[in-house]
Amino acid sequence: MPRPKGFHLITNEILQEIPELKKFSSGIANIFIKHTSASLTINENADPDVRTDMKSYFEKLVPENLSYFEHTSEGPDDMPAHIKSSILDSNVNVPITNGNFNLGIWQGIYLCEHRNNAGKRKIVVTIFGNKNQ
Repeated sequence: MPRPKGFHLITNEILQEIPELKKFSSGIANIFIKHTSASLTINENADPDVRTDMKSYFEKLVPENLSYFEHTSEGPDDMPAHIKSSILDSNVNVPITNGNFNLGIWQGIYLCEHRNNAGKRKIVVTIFGNKNQ
């Protein structure tokens, strides 16, 4: 589903889409977003103020409508979205232990949407590891 610009906690959505994760005793999951204007990161999963502050910081760090941006064919948020995506990254790796992500108690996976009117984003999860006996 399309999301508004911002930082969205998606850990549970990912887990719901990969029930086969339960078959792995140990391993690693590579979570990759197939877009150049959105990114992924791992950060605070409890206080929503963190996501609000992350959005505010990145808006200030790479503002829209800078006169020296040439790549503006899709609007004033186009080039800033690409820069923000490169600063964060297109993938995260998460350890797997006993059929679940082995994240810290306060950690969650964020989809970082950098466009004002983005479409649906596609994420690929690749799991490497040892299956339960």
